[in-house]
Amino acid sequence: MLLDLPEISSINSYRPKQVTEVLDRNGVPLAYWYEERRWVVPLSVMPEFLKDAFLAAEDARFYEHPGIDFLGIIRAFIKNIEAGTIIQGASTITQQVTRALLLSPERSWSRKIKEAILAWKIDHVLTKDEILEIYLNHIYLGEGAYGVEAASRTYFNKNVWDLTLSEAALLAGLTQAPSKYNPLKHFDRAKRRQLYVLRRMAEEGFITEEEMRDAIDEPIRFQKFKLDTPKGIEYFLQDLRKDLVRRYGEEELYTRGFIIKTTLDASLQERAYSEVQKGIKKLLSRHPEDKSLKKHVRAALLAMRAETGEVLAMVGGLDFSKNKFNLATQALIQPGSAFKPVVYSAAMERGLILPNTLLVDEPISLPGLDPENPWEPENFDQTYMGPITIRTALEHSRNVIAVKVARLVGVDAIRELAKKMGILSPIPRNLSIALGSQGVKLSELVQAYSTFPNLGKSVRPQLLLSIEDRSGNVLESFTPVKKQALSKVTSYEMLHLLEGVVQHGTGRRARALGVPVGGKTGTTNDYRDALFIGFTRDVVCGVWLGRDDRKSLGRLETGGRAACPVWTSFMKWTIDKSSEQMEFDVPQGIVVVPVNKRTGEIVTSLRDLNQKKNIVWEALPQSAVPEIKSSRFFRDFNLFFWQR
Repeated sequence: MLLDLPEISSINSYRPKQVTEVLDRNGVPLAYWYEERRWVVPLSVMPEFLKDAFLAAEDARFYEHPGIDFLGIIRAFIKNIEAGTIIQGASTITQQVTRALLLSPERSWSRKIKEAILAWKIDHVLTKDEILEIYLNHIYLGEGAYGVEAASRTYFNKNVWDLTLSEAALLAGLTQAPSKYNPLKHFDRAKRRQLYVLRRMAEEGFITEEEMRDAIDEPIRFQKFKLDTPKGIEYFLQDLRKDLVRRYGEEELYTRGFIIKTTLDASLQERAYSEVQKGIKKLLSRHPEDKSLKKHVRAALLAMRAETGEVLAMVGGLDFSKNKFNLATQALIQPGSAFKPVVYSAAMERGLILPNTLLVDEPISLPGLDPENPWEPENFDQTYMGPITIRTALEHSRNVIAVKVARLVGVDAIRELAKKMGILSPIPRNLSIALGSQGVKLSELVQAYSTFPNLGKSVRPQLLLSIEDRSGNVLESFTPVKKQALSKVTSYEMLHLLEGVVQHGTGRRARALGVPVGGKTGTTNDYRDALFIGFTRDVVCGVWLGRDDRKSLGRLETGGRAACPVWTSFMKWTIDKSSEQMEFDVPQGIVVVPVNKRTGEIVTSLRDLNQKKNIVWEALPQSAVPEIKSSRFFRDFNLFFWQR
């Protein structure tokens, strides 16, 4: 039997299962993941009266005996005989630690002997304080709480160092039978155990009689622990958990006690969910005749820092309990016209068009899959504007011009650029992609649009900032994953065009933000999908509304009407009003010049400048702008003309 003793070396490297804490970017708790709900805290932060309470209840001679209390065994035997029942145990705290960590729970004389021998050994290997710290962090105290810190949070919603004497005595009374003395279910029993602990503390000289009476009279105020998390956070946590399980495995994730700092902003998450709900409510109010809309409407929102890709808010659905499918990161949605900036960027990158290039908006007929049925793409309003610039075409979301540009640059070039910008979902080889007929993820569109404020660099959305162990050691820290998808010049050309969409085009509702904004709406046939993807200098955000049965959201529910107001209302909360820099950076190689909106020509005469309604300031590559020799022309009209 003696040869069958387990090694006690594992006691030296005591590492119990602990709670992994998930925090937002500001340290706000978002979730606790665990197999055993335990927070290990050092003995030094525990109140003296808490330690004394457990010693009085379990092992008053703990600091005197060598792991086995022979005097205590005799005393317990006598008291139990006098009471006619077992009222006091004889196991020391060291023996309880031995039993919990090294031995099986079987009841036998051989196990008791092993327990005594191992307790004696442990007492000679560890200090008394080390043994007591293990005990107070390991013991089960009911309601799923392991250790005194978890119990303190569970019953009183406070840290162990904030406990009162009365509360500490109540917890110490739970050790004998946590379920039987559970104060939330059997308060009278728990109160009797508390009185026993307080009397024992007075008997042992840990507290005075007066302190005992005050603790007995103190009302017990239970406040069961509840984590107040922002609404709709479950989708973010689901994606985060999947990522972490891939990195560490499920057992490590749920037992190591990691401190996981995420990119999420809890306050912005709350705002995001609220604004999405408000948008849904307004949509429903506009279509009271559609009784099925409330049941089938769906929405998603994803917002991230433009420079780093740090996800600030994610609404993956309206009710996680009913549908765990993340519409922000998993669903393939039709982007509609929100895909057009990718098409135009591909052509501009190859020098095939400029923002002031003139193309004819007109009915066209193209070969289809069936030679007898040509494809005849139409504009959304089924009207045509004739010769217009690329700027006008994008601001007013003209489908025909997008298809013409797609033919000009080629489908493969568009697919290649889309991939560089972060759109990894399969894109078919046909011209209809110019109108956003293919399925993409909202998260992919948000990443693609990050290319514009980042001067050509696409930034992958990320959920993690850092992972630490319980000692504060940083195990992993995360940096942005960026890829140069476009030249700086092309990205700024498109950014400038997308500002125009907000100022003069389908995204006008976003002007209410009051800061420089770029973005694009997206609407699919029969108003099935409504999107707005937009950005400020600091934040890129996408909003989508649709139905799970793929029916119409309702007549005139465009991206500008259904999605853009939600985007704008949310983005107001992201604006740092103290920031001195809200304008977008202008790269070298860009020249901003006056252009005639109708002809696309650069204005070089004073007479033409008098036609103010026909003038727009256009960001063009320096190489595309002829040298204008008369500086007096610009000075006389106080015009802002610069080259960087």
